[in-house]
Amino acid sequence: MIAIAGSVLFISFILLMLIGAPIAVAIILSSVLTFFTVLPFDVALMTSAQRMITGIDNFTMLAIPLFVLAGIIMNNGGIAFRLVNFAKVLVGKLPGSLAQTNAVGNMLFGSIAGSSVASAAAMGRIMGPMQQKQGYKKTFSAAVNIASAPTGLIIPPSSVLIVYSLVSGGTSVAALFMAGYIPGILWGLAVMVVAFFMAKKEKYPVSPLPNIKDILYIIGSAIPSLFLIVIVIGGIVAGIFTATEGAAVAVLYSTLLAIIYKGLKWKDIPGILKETIEITGMILFLITSSALFSLVMSYLGLPAAISESLLSITESQTGFLLIMITILLLAGTFLDITPAVLIFTPIFLPVAQTFGMDPVHFGMILCFGLCIGNMTPPVGSALFVGATVANVRIEQVIRPLLPYFAAVIIVLLFVTFFPQLSLFLPNLFNL
Repeated sequence: MIAIAGSVLFISFILLMLIGAPIAVAIILSSVLTFFTVLPFDVALMTSAQRMITGIDNFTMLAIPLFVLAGIIMNNGGIAFRLVNFAKVLVGKLPGSLAQTNAVGNMLFGSIAGSSVASAAAMGRIMGPMQQKQGYKKTFSAAVNIASAPTGLIIPPSSVLIVYSLVSGGTSVAALFMAGYIPGILWGLAVMVVAFFMAKKEKYPVSPLPNIKDILYIIGSAIPSLFLIVIVIGGIVAGIFTATEGAAVAVLYSTLLAIIYKGLKWKDIPGILKETIEITGMILFLITSSALFSLVMSYLGLPAAISESLLSITESQTGFLLIMITILLLAGTFLDITPAVLIFTPIFLPVAQTFGMDPVHFGMILCFGLCIGNMTPPVGSALFVGATVANVRIEQVIRPLLPYFAAVIIVLLFVTFFPQLSLFLPNLFNL
């Protein structure tokens, strides 16, 4: 019976995806249908409804809409332009300096906004026209923007890491946030290295640096925006406030900053709140549907069965990690990162723990591997937004993206097999 129910779960899910059902709907329908095979009709419906409600009934979950709101306020408050100018100062003398600025801008703005979509949209709109004026190919500009946009999902504050913390049984959010810095920065640097050689090959121009007076002004105007990271992450790591309280502080600080910059007007507030509600609703719907999916798998004992199957295939940690990475990269191409984290954490984490892996290190591997799916078809959100903003077709940008894809996978392998890349900062701060 369990084998039949498991088959119903995965076959129905795949069929619903193939006919174009939204992923959250596919997850819910396949889960409920599977429950019907092992539970009475009324019990199955009641259990499903209760699990979907309790799946998001968590205080830490409040951090997600608050961080989303803070990111949207900063996106509409003139913050992106100041961070772009700051990035120009940092990398202005490198070949293809505007492309390098795009990558650094995504790392800075993405870490504040916590969204690859927001980063790809904001940086693409600002940097795209500037690069076209200097003769950059649209596909090159789009590829750099798309490849660097997901860094904001790894560099904290990150809602993805918060979701992993919840589903992994309470892994420290502060430790995960600190662990995200080095892998996220390495991702961005990998994109910059590829862009460096591509720009030299195409002989793209180097932008002139402003004078010292302008540089000091640019740095001074960017410091208040960057200070948000210090306040939020510093407060969480120091134990001054929780991740949820830190998100509330981020909303307050970003609002005050946008008002000071005169980038926020009363007429903008309804639109900002509407966008926040839409994004939050989508995320929470995915989380609540995935919570039901996880319950079904647990009830059927599928995580344990899959774990035993993996251990029967390989008894080495290296073999397990290579298998897991391959599955994550494939899954990331057609699953949104939030449900993917909720689905794969209970499957792979128990196996990782049998090998003695730290849950923080495992979380970095899981989230990093799945975030790569943001830049790959068919459902990569950063890919779609970046291509749309650059006014290029998806198929036009796939080939230019391949070197960046390879570089990021190499970084993933380093993060996987060198745990200190993830654990150095958490250990430094005794988290």
